[in-house]
Amino acid sequence: MRRVGGMAWLGWLIAGPTLWAASFTLAYGLHGLGCELGWPGVALGPLSLHRLAIAATGLAGALACLVLLARARTALGPHAALPRLGLWIGLVATLFTLAPVLVATSCDGNAL
Repeated sequence: MRRVGGMAWLGWLIAGPTLWAASFTLAYGLHGLGCELGWPGVALGPLSLHRLAIAATGLAGALACLVLLARARTALGPHAALPRLGLWIGLVATLFTLAPVLVATSCDGNAL
């Protein structure tokens, strides 16, 4: 039987909110950097470089949550419930907070 607790379990427990925080921080930084460097005016297909960079950040965070969700039950066995809940929270928070990037105006409102 696996022992509940320890640093590895704590790492699993905070993985979801940590991934959300990292994705949000990176997206926020890319927003400011992109506005300063004129990324909204750089078209890459139907999206601007600005939207694509921020959306990719959110999708990477969401994908990391999904990968960890798939592995949590195997890695933690019967003690995976609480870490899995944290990962679900991280996934939903990441998608919810970064989804407006795809529809809202950016910087000066001239974004693609």
